[in-house]
Amino acid sequence: MRGRFILAVISTIIEEAALAIIVLVGLPELGINIPLAVLVVLMIIWAAIATFSYRAGSSALKRQPLVGLGTMVGVRGKVVKPLKPEGLIKAGGELWRAKSIDLHIDSGAEIVVIGQDGRILLVRSSIE
Repeated sequence: MRGRFILAVISTIIEEAALAIIVLVGLPELGINIPLAVLVVLMIIWAAIATFSYRAGSSALKRQPLVGLGTMVGVRGKVVKPLKPEGLIKAGGELWRAKSIDLHIDSGAEIVVIGQDGRILLVRSSIE
């Protein structure tokens, strides 16, 4: 991550320099004069956007990837569409087709993933 941070800082400095050159040299050539205070505000806004982008990207890179259905065993979730015995659940931040080992689980009920059957998660009510 340290190399990514250094690259982000260097690229932001280059972008800021390009912005300054455009405003101080390029635009006056076209007869457009922008006050120095406006340039400073633009550079501050640009730096804020770069900082936000870096932080958002860093948190996304640190998240553990979901690697297939097998990693879902033990994950808790909620029923989105009633399981009679098949329906839809939300687990691990994603929607999944699921099949209940219980006869019926209503919408909004808490479930836990206990396995998989092909591409369908096998679940049971977590209130047991």
